[in-house]
Amino acid sequence: MNTVFLDVDTQFDFLFPAGALYVPGAERVVDAVAQLNRWAAAQAIPVISTTDAHAEDDLEFRQWPPHCVAGTLGQRKAEATLLEKRVVVPNRPCDLALEGARQIVVEKQTVEPLAPLNMPAILERLGAGRFVVYGVVTEICVLLAVRALLARGGEVTVVTDATRSLTDEASRCALDEMRAGGVILATAAEVCRA
Repeated sequence: MNTVFLDVDTQFDFLFPAGALYVPGAERVVDAVAQLNRWAAAQAIPVISTTDAHAEDDLEFRQWPPHCVAGTLGQRKAEATLLEKRVVVPNRPCDLALEGARQIVVEKQTVEPLAPLNMPAILERLGAGRFVVYGVVTEICVLLAVRALLARGGEVTVVTDATRSLTDEASRCALDEMRAGGVILATAAEVCRA
């Protein structure tokens, strides 16, 4: 059972004040996310980074304002969170050329980080069973990823100082649910010291 780091939606539109769906204070997690991604790469632990990649008329925009439109600045990952050896996997049938990649950027069009078409094959190929999860937003995409990973029988650690919520109350509720489900809560320093 291999460990995989899951970097959820650390994109311009969510992380920075000029972003279309800015999460207040999210820019403060960029350094921790970058530290986790670099540490994982140095340990030969794969990093899966989910990214929204919406069409201009995406159905999700009925619920949320337009954000992370494919090819725009808002859709880009924060530069500090990118690793040199990476591959982008679109959410459509394609060859999975993962050999040598330290970071697998998986594009998605829903709030469900494990929903992309190629995600099950990626997790299977990596032999993933233990997960270190971080990113934005704690009570939406991060929580949905954790629920899906737990449903698969995965062991999950959530890095609390590398996640950000819309409100403190939403964060408390999401983290309480995760903890009740058996998730370990840790800091980036604790994970990188292990």
